[in-house]
Amino acid sequence: MGSSESAAAGPLRGRGPNLMVARDRGFVTAEAAVVLPVLVAFTMALVWAVMAACAQIQCVDAARAGARAAARQDPPGTVTAVARKAAPSGARVTVRRAGDLVRVRVEAEPPGPDALALDLEHEAVALAEETVGAGG
Repeated sequence: MGSSESAAAGPLRGRGPNLMVARDRGFVTAEAAVVLPVLVAFTMALVWAVMAACAQIQCVDAARAGARAAARQDPPGTVTAVARKAAPSGARVTVRRAGDLVRVRVEAEPPGPDALALDLEHEAVALAEETVGAGG
């Protein structure tokens, strides 16, 4: 009885995995064809976000450096040069003075395609040094 059960189960067991392999052949390829473009798009979006964050940080640093230079009464050309040196390439630097305050604004174009519109800008404000302690 043991040999007949084994013989009866043997062919079914042999057909089952082979039949499953034949039916599932190409399934992994189809999954990979769907998943890989999604992974590539996700990676590209992640890289773009990191590049945009770095450019924003550069705008903040450039505006602060320019405001410090303007507060020290550096010449306007020097203030702009200091801000441009720390800013992302192609950034616009604006320096204004309103009373005792100097304002430096840095605006940059975001990296990547234009369809992903993002404003990268920062404005730093500093008190001019000649006015510190002159109120009394």
